[in-house]
Amino acid sequence: MAEIKSRSSHKKLTPTLGGVAIFAATLITYFIWDNPQEGHDLHLTISAIIILFFLGIKDDILILSPKKKLLIQIAASILVISLGNLQISNLYGLLGLTQLSYNVGLFVTIFIFISLINAINLIDGIDGLAGSVGLFASLMFAYLFYTLDMYAQSTLAMALSGSLLGFLRYNWSTKNKIFMGDTGSLIVGFLLSYFAIKYVVVNNNYLVNPLLTKDAPLFALAILILPVFDTLRMFFIRIMEGKSPFEGDRKHLHHVLIDIGFSHKTATAVLLAFNMSIVCIFTYLSNYRKESNNQLLLYLVIAFALYCVISYLLSKKIDKALVDRVKFRDVNKVERLRINETQDSKNEN
Repeated sequence: MAEIKSRSSHKKLTPTLGGVAIFAATLITYFIWDNPQEGHDLHLTISAIIILFFLGIKDDILILSPKKKLLIQIAASILVISLGNLQISNLYGLLGLTQLSYNVGLFVTIFIFISLINAINLIDGIDGLAGSVGLFASLMFAYLFYTLDMYAQSTLAMALSGSLLGFLRYNWSTKNKIFMGDTGSLIVGFLLSYFAIKYVVVNNNYLVNPLLTKDAPLFALAILILPVFDTLRMFFIRIMEGKSPFEGDRKHLHHVLIDIGFSHKTATAVLLAFNMSIVCIFTYLSNYRKESNNQLLLYLVIAFALYCVISYLLSKKIDKALVDRVKFRDVNKVERLRINETQDSKNEN
């Protein structure tokens, strides 16, 4: 069960093992289909998410230290990168950089894996948000891989989107609510990281293949723009306040929206609409305006600045006294229930 804490957005004890269903549904659905061209890297990806599945299960039930979780995430990433030969070696002219050395490419790829895995985990703070973003991103990657005749990756992305659609039915339920927990966020984050990196690597030959595109790194970033922006913003805020970047708080934009009065569904819809609009604008600028990669990167930096400004302005509308009173009441209500249950158990004995 997810406990009620001062930074929680839920008011009842809620099961956190929705990731078990996401894991099972994704793999069972994928294995139904015959994909002879799936490749060794995809086999290793499935092995990696099995490792992360057991990591997430243990963390959801017993709680693991952040250091242990990070080490296992790095190990799972290196498994796919080194043995699967899945490594970013070209930055497509971004900031004047093209070919990367092996060591630099290895570091960049591991960094992307770890960053995206934890970015998905960080946005899993209100009902439906991580699941909706994962659903949208997996559908986008499924379409992109389908257009490149990469049917194995497309099938896996569709399987993930189907499992997330089923999960959202219960994540938004009032009577049968369940959270994806770390089990779900780790698996979803790793698969989306794999899809993004695979898409970038495949497009390396864009100069000689008209089906490929020169803006693959930025387009993959645009698809996952919400978790990336949210993580960057929170890290900047915590560092400026002299706190650890990994220290939890309620300053995420989704928490801000809840604290100013939005419902979970409305906040999720607003943030998902922002993510989708960035993808649409990016597609227009790239395909119709034919902007260069560095120009597209500049637009994304401007979008991030606006994201931070809007988040700051909205946070100023929060009635902190009211929020603190509500949180105090909810947290202490759960504490009273625990005390009563313990007392009843003692009396029965």
